[in-house]
Amino acid sequence: MRNTPTILHLDMDAFFASVEQASKPSLRGKAVVVGGLGPRGVVATASYEARVFGVHSAMPMAQARRLAPNAAYLVPRFTLYRTISEQVMALLRELSPLVEPLSLDEAFVDLEAGGTAWDEESARRAGQKLRADIRAVTGLTGSVGLAASKMLAKIASEQAKPDGLVLIEPGTERDMLAPMPVRTLPGVGPATGDHLRRAGITTVQELAEAGEDELVRLLGKAHGQALYAMAHARDERPVVAEREAKSVSVEDTYDVDIHDRLRVGLEVQRLADRCVRRLRGAGLSGRTIVLKVRRYDFSTLTRSETLRGPTDDPVVIREAAARLLDSVDTTGGVRLLGVGVSGLADYTQEDLFAQAMPVPVVEEPEETAVAVEAERPEPVERQWRAGQDVRHAEYGPGWVQGSGLGRVTVRFETPQSGPGRVRTFFADDPALESADPLPLVGDHFSHPLARPGTPKDDRHGAPPRTPEGSDPRAEPPVPEETRPRVEPPVPEGSQAEEGPPALEEPPAPEGPRALAESPVEESSVLEGSHVAEESRAWGGGRAPEAAGA
Repeated sequence: MRNTPTILHLDMDAFFASVEQASKPSLRGKAVVVGGLGPRGVVATASYEARVFGVHSAMPMAQARRLAPNAAYLVPRFTLYRTISEQVMALLRELSPLVEPLSLDEAFVDLEAGGTAWDEESARRAGQKLRADIRAVTGLTGSVGLAASKMLAKIASEQAKPDGLVLIEPGTERDMLAPMPVRTLPGVGPATGDHLRRAGITTVQELAEAGEDELVRLLGKAHGQALYAMAHARDERPVVAEREAKSVSVEDTYDVDIHDRLRVGLEVQRLADRCVRRLRGAGLSGRTIVLKVRRYDFSTLTRSETLRGPTDDPVVIREAAARLLDSVDTTGGVRLLGVGVSGLADYTQEDLFAQAMPVPVVEEPEETAVAVEAERPEPVERQWRAGQDVRHAEYGPGWVQGSGLGRVTVRFETPQSGPGRVRTFFADDPALESADPLPLVGDHFSHPLARPGTPKDDRHGAPPRTPEGSDPRAEPPVPEETRPRVEPPVPEGSQAEEGPPALEEPPAPEGPRALAESPVEESSVLEGSHVAEESRAWGGGRAPEAAGA
């Protein structure tokens, strides 16, 4: 192990939640929870404001709602998270070619390999510069740990949270580790921690004093020897720039248990196709097909089949997954399904025994002279998810705050604006459409989804401009109702038109379909037991009166 603290560990602070707060000014300083919003959803990230109430990652979303009923609950936006993660990783690669990403928001860096640091002072400067660069490029904060090993650097970054830097000086490692609980060490989870506690070992010092032989007896040779070395602050693991993938898999958890065997089979085929797309996207193939089934009673079954050679053929993988499903009893219901491929390779090998059976050719009947009119499908109501990026033809970019009862509530604000105004629309309003996320830093109106032609001072969230000689406290004039839906920039001192006061008076076709506008401070969420749980953005608040909710 080296004798200089030149291994850096970066961990972004509450990454998903911080991105949401940065992109939504009205959520800054408030409790935000990101994750699956369905009845079986799980918390992915909670902001520090939400953690005060006991909400944490991997917690069932239903439990989080009970602990923090007034928090903002949002769906993840992985496209935006990946974009920001790439920006952060690019900054790390400027420090060294040896960057080992652990996830979207976490990575190790060998500063010595890049010539960036060679002693304590240079390592501290590199860490401070990295934090400043991350804030400048992304607007977010990250915690940095510096030490002589990967284990110690990760512990240091945990101590630095949030938005800090901790450097562990060489020679002080064992004294620092001694009073810490054994769960601090990597590889000690709840089960191992309970096993050690029953043996009377609760701190790292007690772990070191127990001796290697005792730990091997308790935990096995490999785990026992590794923990004994870590308890003495020894960690020889190098920073590895490239990690070889061992498997590719996809899985879905269903809000309601699936009892229909036919639908279970269709879901397995759909998951197999998704898994193949991931395989091909990574330029890989695999030999072993794995099926995962979690039944109604939480029992989890895993079945696998190994082919003669690696493949990325979707038909072969679908049929292998179907054969595996035949050996699983799903009578009581299924709550989770997953399909994976392991034994990966970067080539495919044709295997006559593994290939799918030929599909019989079915002759199509000849067309008759009488044309049968196809049945028109019923129109499907558009789904608006809490936190989703949208753009309105008149009001510009915003995000979905809540939806239900055939309506959707949108807050119009951008990362560079102040808290925006809230408006409620019909769910099928043609002027409202999904949009791509706006950048967190920089002039977001260079983004193609920003409203063109809007004066700088008239952007959403900016203070309204008042003509000279007029009273700034006076109500702005309301345009005539016959104004077209899409207009040039709103004149100075004017305000966008209000919609009808209630649903009993439907709006004219040519007018905007906004139903209500709420003050900035008002939480405009459509409440009620009949509103879908996954579509609510907030746990509390009242429905806008003008919306008739």
